[in-house]
Amino acid sequence: MNRKFQISNFKFQIIPLFIVLLLLHTTYYKLHTSPAFAQSAGGIAIDVPIGDANVQDGDIISSTDKGYFLSKTPYDPSIYGVVNENPAVSFQSEGSDNLKPVISSGKAYVRVSTVNGPIKINNYVTSSKIPGVGQLGDKPGFVLGIALEDYAENDPQKVGKILVALSVHYNIPSNKSAVSSNLLEVLKQGVAAPYVSPLTSLRYLLAGIVAIVSFALGFTFFGKVAMTGVEALGRNPLAAKVIEFSVVLHIIMTIGIIIVGLIIAYLILLL
Repeated sequence: MNRKFQISNFKFQIIPLFIVLLLLHTTYYKLHTSPAFAQSAGGIAIDVPIGDANVQDGDIISSTDKGYFLSKTPYDPSIYGVVNENPAVSFQSEGSDNLKPVISSGKAYVRVSTVNGPIKINNYVTSSKIPGVGQLGDKPGFVLGIALEDYAENDPQKVGKILVALSVHYNIPSNKSAVSSNLLEVLKQGVAAPYVSPLTSLRYLLAGIVAIVSFALGFTFFGKVAMTGVEALGRNPLAAKVIEFSVVLHIIMTIGIIIVGLIIAYLILLL
């Protein structure tokens, strides 16, 4: 009798516990699938003093040797993170003015515009000339992260918000046209990179040096071959075809030297 009573009592204890667990699970699911949670669940925020006024939620922040400011340069190598007024976790500081919670990883809503064209899902987002506002990142350079939503607006000066998966890094697009037109971009990033880290700076500078040296060697080699070919043709006009073939072969070798140098520079940037 006592045993039956204990079993029955145990059942009555388990049923309320099961109901409570079910309610907790339902509440957890609703919170984690709500739009509000999508903004705050993405990262850990650290309060930093922003040197600009009128800083808004979703602004892109850069870290410079003079402090934290709104990003004002496209593909800014000093991109630090995004202001998020409603983070999942926040480490607060005291004693400084204009403190704002900034996250640099996870997910956050970012203020963007179409100043560089419409943004589609999986496009890279980077900083722009508009202070604190992001744009489409379709060229080699530093990016803030990857867009998780589309954004299309006819007015490029109008600003909206989209969800972005934050991952600040140097990005090299896969399209050949963007890669081939970027010797100057590599040099610019190399000059700006010391504000990021010595290792990153060394990588960009080394890539720029390799690219310049490959062009210099190629054109020097081509100049010597052209001079030798003209002199040989003057001494022996009957061997014109052989000399022309030799010049063409050396031109191909010159192009090969330049291409190899650019490939090495590209691989250095991918390290």
